[in-house]
Amino acid sequence: MAGQGRQRGQILKTNAMNDNEVIIPVLGILMPIIITLGAFVMLTYVRKFENLERMAIIDKGLNPDLFKKERSTSGALRASLLLVGGGIGLLMGYWLDELFRMEEVAYFSMILLFGGAGLGLAYLIEEKKNKQANNS
Repeated sequence: MAGQGRQRGQILKTNAMNDNEVIIPVLGILMPIIITLGAFVMLTYVRKFENLERMAIIDKGLNPDLFKKERSTSGALRASLLLVGGGIGLLMGYWLDELFRMEEVAYFSMILLFGGAGLGLAYLIEEKKNKQANNS
């Protein structure tokens, strides 16, 4: 009798492990699909409500151009310089690892250091643009 209970417990543990082995790959396939669909639905609703807002402004007799947002290139500049800095950081981390055998510490520190330098450079470029725009 005690042996049967022990065997039944082993079977339940084995089934539970098999369930986990099935769930993880299924989630690995479904998660990107769900995230992509969620992003698409979110963007669709954002565009829909922006259009409804614009139509309400027109119905009230106001000019919809007054509420337009100015396009700024600062986001693209920041992202590009951050990625360039991260790439240079990876290169420098590799160089330090090969030269001084520093292991992973070199990679993480150099990525953060050069990524921050890229963001600082983006800030300086934006400030220079803003000063030129204010002077003109």
